[in-house]
Amino acid sequence: MAAPLGAEEAYLPWRVENFAIEAPLGGLRGDAVRGRAIAASREKGNCIACHLMPIPEHPMHGTLAPPLFGAGARLSAGELRLRVVDEKVVNPETIMPAFYRDPGRYHRPHPEFATTILTAQEVEDVVAYLVTLK
Repeated sequence: MAAPLGAEEAYLPWRVENFAIEAPLGGLRGDAVRGRAIAASREKGNCIACHLMPIPEHPMHGTLAPPLFGAGARLSAGELRLRVVDEKVVNPETIMPAFYRDPGRYHRPHPEFATTILTAQEVEDVVAYLVTLK
């Protein structure tokens, strides 16, 4: 069960320009090592559930979504950030969840469940990892 964002994790607004969020959320600096762990974690990002990734210690990778090998060579950090934050901005038909959608925009769930999947720091960590995939 997701906990509501605490005061130390207040939602940080973002802005899209040219299918990218150029500025890091809240000016935060990501850590690629933490981002890799989040991408592999079933409790957090769980990117490997749908994407084939260069994380060999986890043998079961999904093939539902595009492989992420070379993602950092194909997309800028801003483009990757938008896809992690809310892929529906790029592809409205996607089944990929929005990992950092404004909790105030949710209208159906109980307020306890109207939260982001990842924190702003975790988004930046995942982006820092994805840009290393050249």
